[in-house]
Amino acid sequence: MVKPLRSIQAPIQKELRIFEQRFKESMRSTVPLLDRITYYIVRRKGKQVRPMFLFLAAKLCNQVTEATYTAASLVELLHTASLVHDDVVDDANKRRGFFSVNALWKNKVAVLVGDFLLTRGLRLALKEKQIGLLQIISDAFEAITVGELLQIEKARRLDIDESVYFEVIRKKTASLIAASCAAGASSTCDDEELIDKMYRFGETIGIAFQIRDDLFDFGTADVGKPLGIDIKEKKMTLPLIYALRQADRKQRKHIIRQIKRHSEKQEVIREVIDFVHQSGGLDYATKAMHEYKARAFEILHTFPESETRQSLEDLVNFVVERRK
Repeated sequence: MVKPLRSIQAPIQKELRIFEQRFKESMRSTVPLLDRITYYIVRRKGKQVRPMFLFLAAKLCNQVTEATYTAASLVELLHTASLVHDDVVDDANKRRGFFSVNALWKNKVAVLVGDFLLTRGLRLALKEKQIGLLQIISDAFEAITVGELLQIEKARRLDIDESVYFEVIRKKTASLIAASCAAGASSTCDDEELIDKMYRFGETIGIAFQIRDDLFDFGTADVGKPLGIDIKEKKMTLPLIYALRQADRKQRKHIIRQIKRHSEKQEVIREVIDFVHQSGGLDYATKAMHEYKARAFEILHTFPESETRQSLEDLVNFVVERRK
């Protein structure tokens, strides 16, 4: 049974409250328009899974320090900046059920707000002289950009195979969760082996997290109704890659042609979803997701039992088994 986030947060409730206040303070400016927008962003924040991984990783390795709060604010500032910029790039009007910044204040303002959050995060790390943390997070955001561009390149030709798929999600999704775990460890100690271990732990969870998102797009009784967003955007996800690999040449050519030419049509989306279901793509992706989850537990279980380790296990289960 998947535990609710409130229960999982128990060992770090105090730290999360302090972090939320400091995060709000880190976004303040002398420009009323900017403050209105950042206030709006804070109000529509998500589940804060990355700060949870960061604080639990810090506590697992040692104790939360001032550097841990800096690391959490840095991660969230840069992550929020990337989301604001993503909405502009994707011309998205909504995120998490709320209107996006670009929908309310137009693209020019949204880009500038994203730039402000990015530079504020960098400035915060430099002010606190957290160069090591800045290196970890900067590497992650470079990987995210490279992963996004690689995915765009491959979407044009629909020639992505499984090895390229994992390279994309390792960079685009897993790198930030990995960096959050590594930054949490780095904020409490100088043990490079331990920091690397937490990075590998976060990376495996990030990959499982993305596969779960892939499954959402095809919809089952387990994850909800079909969405087809990835199909519309011509993204080659693991269930579809596997299904195409199982198909004969004629069927594979037909499905790829349909996605290339008619991915916006509802009947084509339905055809692709049915094709993936019938080809065993969902079962294959689900198995892969659980394999990565098992790898994460192998790493986690090298630490002694504790309330913090249990919360990390529960958080892993939450991100892998979540329904939305």
